[in-house]
Amino acid sequence: MRRPLPRTVWILGIVSLLMDLSSEIYHALLPAFLTVTLGLPVAAMGALDGAAEGAAQFSKLASGPLSDRSQRRKPWVLLGYGLAALSKPLFPLAQGVLAVLGARLVDRVGKGIRGAPRDAMIADETPPEDRGRAFGLRQSLDTVGGFIGPLAAVAMMWWLAGDIRTIFWIAAIPAFLSFLFAAAMLREPARKAAQAVKLRWGGLGDLAPAVKKLLLLGLLFGLARFSESFLILRAMDVGLDPIYSPVVLALFAVSFFLFAYPAGAWSDRVAPTRVLAVGIVLLVTADLVLAFAEALPMVLVGTAIWGAHMAFTQGILSRMVADAAPEGHRATSFGAFFFVGGIAALFASLAAGLIWDRFGAPATFFAGAGMALVAGLWLAASRRVVA
Repeated sequence: MRRPLPRTVWILGIVSLLMDLSSEIYHALLPAFLTVTLGLPVAAMGALDGAAEGAAQFSKLASGPLSDRSQRRKPWVLLGYGLAALSKPLFPLAQGVLAVLGARLVDRVGKGIRGAPRDAMIADETPPEDRGRAFGLRQSLDTVGGFIGPLAAVAMMWWLAGDIRTIFWIAAIPAFLSFLFAAAMLREPARKAAQAVKLRWGGLGDLAPAVKKLLLLGLLFGLARFSESFLILRAMDVGLDPIYSPVVLALFAVSFFLFAYPAGAWSDRVAPTRVLAVGIVLLVTADLVLAFAEALPMVLVGTAIWGAHMAFTQGILSRMVADAAPEGHRATSFGAFFFVGGIAALFASLAAGLIWDRFGAPATFFAGAGMALVAGLWLAASRRVVA
């Protein structure tokens, strides 16, 4: 019989659920708000998403070593969730694109600060043979919020006659509940004495060799993935009314939720690279479906496959880093890995917006499929290295 997963994993999953419920309401409405209401080009939306995610990755690079050096996880987790909660009221107060960018940056910096210590906390508390399930469970609970959030956005758009500012005020409530729940319920894990990490910029030399080898995989995979906002835009491109656009993210989240825990559990029984390879195949398939789609049903099929690819990659990559990283450098390793992947995703989102504006939507997804193939070929060629 399988052991129950640690209490901390469940708590962090619920905290993620509440925060994602809030964040996805904002995320679901921003594309239509920026491109329809403000009349900005798609490249501007790609730049906004890319800049925000890039800021998140830089903060991960800092919070990981700080957590390892202090030998504490909870304060950094709380700081990250607290910043994200405080950013929410900034959205309804915003009067222009720069204010939206500022709010998004604060939100994503909060996400970046909490990411590495949170995943390190899960790894600290979970035996290696159960880490796939642990990361899969946290991802599953996170995507429950990702499913409810877009549907709530649609319902409130209908109920409040499209008053996005009022919706943004309401959406701040679960974000603050997330922070309060984490503050009340999380306990600092008991940890063994470990060597402190030297705090210095560019300290990737401190990482274990196995972690360094995973960084290239993270780089290639990040270049293959752009923001999920492009899924919404693709649906609008084939005729979906902007008021119903959040449904696309809800479908994405359902698919992610259904496969995240089974994929994580499977990675506890087989080499994680096998599970990751399935995820890359799914990403290529999703991109091709979305590239050739001429009607909404095909876009929805591609979106569902895209969600499945996330389930077979995100938690798996986290457990691979957890397995490769020494305890004393665990948060630092997560931070470095997320940083490299996030910077790659920044360029991917910028490039996707530019390709969309210049060559059209299909070309954007063809480019994504090509980059995913490159990542898959590298994984196949170096399977022994990263297994």
